[in-house]
Amino acid sequence: MSDSYVTLGEGQRVKYPKPASAAASTVGRANTRADTRPEVVLRSELHRLGLRFRKNHLVRLTTGRVRVDIAFTRVQLAVFVDGCFWHRCPVHGTTPKTNQDYWLPKLEANVRRDQRNNTELKEAGWSVLRFWEHERPDEVAARTSQVYWDLRMHS
Repeated sequence: MSDSYVTLGEGQRVKYPKPASAAASTVGRANTRADTRPEVVLRSELHRLGLRFRKNHLVRLTTGRVRVDIAFTRVQLAVFVDGCFWHRCPVHGTTPKTNQDYWLPKLEANVRRDQRNNTELKEAGWSVLRFWEHERPDEVAARTSQVYWDLRMHS
């Protein structure tokens, strides 16, 4: 059987790992790109505050495309809820013990993509907020609401 490769950001290719166990495969398949529990809880809080938004919104930029977790298109406010593992949280992020040849470049590519997305969105006139999944949803919603209304007042 030949090795398979996956392309990460900026064309970087790494060998796709063999799963450490059947349980690891099950957990990996269960991860979703959108509608994570922290996103759903935050959206509920924002809705409770009377804010309306688009979820998993595709923003087309001249430099590419960015998928925003929660977008307030009227004021061009992009809100991201980053998972501690996937986005290398400095407090809760962990480094996998197995298949590091795959995971370390993968996680670093995620961080670089986040930084690139922030820059490109800001250059296109968007305001960007990023929160960690472990942050309290009520506090994140309050901060998001404050920024939203500040942008509304100045637009």
